[in-house]
Amino acid sequence: MSRLNGEFLSHSGPTDVISFALGRQGRSLPVIGDIYVCQRVAERNARRLGIPPRVELARVVVHGTLHILGYEHPDGEKRFSSAMWRKQERIVDSFY
Repeated sequence: MSRLNGEFLSHSGPTDVISFALGRQGRSLPVIGDIYVCQRVAERNARRLGIPPRVELARVVVHGTLHILGYEHPDGEKRFSSAMWRKQERIVDSFY
């Protein structure tokens, strides 16, 4: 994950999720992409947040999926109040 994060996003160290949207091959075909999840980082984040690892793993999968679908958020602390983040949290909350 560290290599992917450095090579494609110019960030150092591992991250919890990286997604790559591959687009849509035709109007009636689905959007496709790849989502890479670092379970170790997600579990560490879950411990820090005091939540079950399965909830944080669900969150990062939803987060990556939303990026593939074209959603974006600002960097830094503003990401937590963005429309994408709120949508992500509504989706994750609906699971539990």
